[in-house]
Amino acid sequence: MVRLVRESFAVVEPHAEQVAEYFYATLFSIEPAAREMFPVNMQVQRSRLLRALVHVVQMVDRPDDLIPFLRQLGRDHRKFGVVASHYEAVGMALLAGVKQYAKDAWTDEVERAWAEAYTIMARAMLEAAGADDGPAWWPGTVVERLRLSRDLAIVRVRPDFAVPYQPGQYVSVEAPQRPRMWRYLTPATAPRDDGLLEFHVRAVDGGWVSRSIVATAQPGDSWRIGPPMGRIRVDRNAGRDVLMVAGGTGVAPMRAIIDHLSQWGENPRVHLFYGGRVRPDLYELENLQMLAASNPWLRITPVLETESALPGVERGTLADVVPRHGAWNDHDVLVSGSPPMVRSTVSRMLVAGTALDRITYDPFTVD
Repeated sequence: MVRLVRESFAVVEPHAEQVAEYFYATLFSIEPAAREMFPVNMQVQRSRLLRALVHVVQMVDRPDDLIPFLRQLGRDHRKFGVVASHYEAVGMALLAGVKQYAKDAWTDEVERAWAEAYTIMARAMLEAAGADDGPAWWPGTVVERLRLSRDLAIVRVRPDFAVPYQPGQYVSVEAPQRPRMWRYLTPATAPRDDGLLEFHVRAVDGGWVSRSIVATAQPGDSWRIGPPMGRIRVDRNAGRDVLMVAGGTGVAPMRAIIDHLSQWGENPRVHLFYGGRVRPDLYELENLQMLAASNPWLRITPVLETESALPGVERGTLADVVPRHGAWNDHDVLVSGSPPMVRSTVSRMLVAGTALDRITYDPFTVD
């Protein structure tokens, strides 16, 4: 099954955009009511589907990683009002889309493999959704928007009820500026007694939600916050030191974990490489350096692509700089940032000898 799914997906991947368009057209034809769950503009949703498919195909032979990811997706999809009958329509549309662009590579054997793989996916998602007795989403109110630059803002939101996330996890949010367009954001601090959530939002090119939040979010806005997801975390009892690699606002999950660890005097040693193209991209550097000054287990290395005259700053991309320091095989490695940054950094680390099972990253990072 694994070989057939991967080989056939390799055939259709160059046509991924068309596959996504065909999938949604088929889904809405089979299940017209499902159209109301999605925004008018489907561009973001199509790219999100592609990232999810790629991530699942990459993990299809790693059930210990794949099943927890699918269970998180199942819990998260409750916010759309998804029910069991929708999964059947999604499976039919998915197989139709892959078949359409697989052409001669699509055989009866391949079809059975995809059907088996989707059955496993759907079962895990449905079981998780059925077992979750928490809310499908949490209402919250924006209490502050601090605009740091033209394309960057810190937004603080107070949920009506505390969101039970772990430091490093991300959530989906729906803002009134873009109804039915959910965007993944990561709380940048550990859970607080008052439940306040702090999000670092970068207005990405083509980002319908992120651009509207940075430009127009204001106190009093009502947000909806989906269930926590993600695998980025630190196990204080694992006995291993930690390497963190963060680009831009990808520092948010690392900042939340560091905030959480700072409750204890003794922790695993944590080395954070914090990268950006120019100095303003490292907007959180001073706060992190202050934390490092009072927590000897924490070390911060800033990395800039275009500036090297600043003291303590290494020159280059994170993909260039991190492998220079070794393979990090005695560390747990956490990576967060834009998809291109994650791909290039993880690839270079694997070439440098870092074991894949030591590296953790999440697939949903931008609009």
